[in-house]
Amino acid sequence: MTMTAAPQGTIARTGPLVAYGNFLFRYRNLVFPIVTAALLFLAPPAAAPFGLADDWPIDLLGVAAVLAGQGLRFAVIGYAYIKRGGRGRQVYADKLVAEGFFAHSRNPLYLGNLIVLGGLFLIHNAFWVHAIGIPFFLLAYVAIVAAEEAYLHRKFGPQYDAYCARVPRWLPNFAGLSHSLADMRFNWRRVVVKEYSTTFTLATTVLALFAYEAVAQSSVAESQRILIGFAVAFTLLLAAFSVARYLKKSGVWRDLI
Repeated sequence: MTMTAAPQGTIARTGPLVAYGNFLFRYRNLVFPIVTAALLFLAPPAAAPFGLADDWPIDLLGVAAVLAGQGLRFAVIGYAYIKRGGRGRQVYADKLVAEGFFAHSRNPLYLGNLIVLGGLFLIHNAFWVHAIGIPFFLLAYVAIVAAEEAYLHRKFGPQYDAYCARVPRWLPNFAGLSHSLADMRFNWRRVVVKEYSTTFTLATTVLALFAYEAVAQSSVAESQRILIGFAVAFTLLLAAFSVARYLKKSGVWRDLI
């Protein structure tokens, strides 16, 4: 029997990994929040590691990772938006997006998600969060990408194979990025409309992690002050979320994104 090798830059297009990816794609809006919340909030964040007197350097690194990951998502969506929601909770694409950041990485949005999750895990910093969360989400996104690649190959065939051959799956090749973006306009309205909910959830999670950590290490009086501060910050976030949601739902920016 003759075996045909998959084109360079692709992974298996059938089998358990693709099946798992299709399952996760269908239920990720339920599975991913539950797993993330369980990892981050079933136990308090860890104390300072490696003999450090304070864990603020680790927290700072975690916040930097969260900002970097979300910043990457902003940049990608601002220049070239790709619909990752599928159709009927199944993988779907009406065209092959290969411009903007997608000319330098095939999955920059998923890469941003992984960087954000890594930042959240650093802020929490419990060993079991890293031990469970990192392999779970790495496998999850590898599987989802496998499912998407299987679909895109079936739909776009040689065009998609050629795209895979010239563009890396994960780590971006930034050579020529300025040229790729030269004729494109950054659409900040689209960023607000498409990312307001994700940004609100992410910012609330980071605040809740810091409040959780501080309360776990504080007296009752100090805990009350911390919770009041969290409530104020959350109220401001909620106000910004409400404005962005109105702009989306009212259609004020519908023709501008």
